[in-house]
Amino acid sequence: MSSILTTNPYRIYFFIFDIIKLVILTKRNYMHHKILKEILSHRNEEKAKVLAGFFKTGKGQYGEGDVFLDITVPISRGIAMKYIDLSLDDVEYLIKSKYHEVRLVAILILVARYKKAKQDLVSKISPKRKVLVDFYLKNAKFINNWDLVDLSASYVLGDYLATNRSQIKMLEKLAKSENLWERRISIVSTFAFIYNKESEQTFKIVNLLMKDRQDLIHKACGWMLREVGKRASEKELTEYLYLHIHEMPRTMLRYAIERLPEKLRMHYLKK
Repeated sequence: MSSILTTNPYRIYFFIFDIIKLVILTKRNYMHHKILKEILSHRNEEKAKVLAGFFKTGKGQYGEGDVFLDITVPISRGIAMKYIDLSLDDVEYLIKSKYHEVRLVAILILVARYKKAKQDLVSKISPKRKVLVDFYLKNAKFINNWDLVDLSASYVLGDYLATNRSQIKMLEKLAKSENLWERRISIVSTFAFIYNKESEQTFKIVNLLMKDRQDLIHKACGWMLREVGKRASEKELTEYLYLHIHEMPRTMLRYAIERLPEKLRMHYLKK
């Protein structure tokens, strides 16, 4: 050691830095292995084959290449809560996994962290929450199936934008994305506004997605319109339908009118 210091006194600092980095990497690799082992211990390979068909993982389908383990959402949520304080670097490792449920655990950790940050701070505009939202958007391409979107979008991005209106244009940007899942994130995020009895943002995003070619987008838009009628205003929903029913895809319409009185549903279906 004395010879190292004699030849170059700075080498000892690099040496110590390399040791620290190795310890951190070893600890991180251990954590990755520990979480993956726990998740994989719950897998059911036979049922996973059924899920692969349900989530359209075949060639050319929306979930192409996704690999399922058949782990239930309650179990996934339990694992997520156990590792709620996992570093974002570790969460990013998980969210990039080829396994659907590993990505789900990462997303549920993010949702739980966001809710915790929201409770911990009195201020609605929280730097901690912004870090989580930025992380969510940065990794949106890995939130790549409808359940992953639906279990997270309104709780993270939607909630943040509902209290940070200066960034509301983000929804329109996502709605115009070439990426199917970013478009679904845009409409599902509006549920946070609907929960506050606001329908304007939902109508705006539905208008942008009205001519979308993906059935999954039609279903999501119809779902959010239905929630407008249920939680915000049935009158606002029927007025919107009156104006747009002739351009609305049939699937979207059917989802939107599910909770309306039968006579009114039949009226819209005959249009």
